[in-house]
Amino acid sequence: MFDLTGFQVKVYLLCSGVLSLKMLFMALIIGRLRLKKEIFISPEDTVRRGRVSYKDPDIERVRRAHLNDLENIPIFLSTGAMYLLTKPHPLLAAALFLLFTVARLYHTFVYAIRVTPQPARMRAFRIAYIVNICIILLTLLKVIFP
Repeated sequence: MFDLTGFQVKVYLLCSGVLSLKMLFMALIIGRLRLKKEIFISPEDTVRRGRVSYKDPDIERVRRAHLNDLENIPIFLSTGAMYLLTKPHPLLAAALFLLFTVARLYHTFVYAIRVTPQPARMRAFRIAYIVNICIILLTLLKVIFP
């Protein structure tokens, strides 16, 4: 039977929780920026004040970072859970989960919090992307060659 108390499961749950909170906070940061700058995307939001715009560079930068999360983190959440079902080596699984999480946190930091020139963001993206591919390949290999 599947062991839900294993070290790798706890690390996966920790990383999943941190990444999920990060995505939720990104939405709050975007909302806070819109309120602070009084720039909204829907006309009904400007009843009292503000204007409609899709062009604010600060809001768009944070929004793009959030969209990048939405393209990458859900894949990790699903493939990481599938990987756990293959009973992976605990240290390898934990290392992959932590590496993905740190890379995604760093990606957000250099993209939306403290804007850093390339290649910082690209490297963070690549690391997380490669980790996702490794998790998928390790899962498939375990399924094909049990």
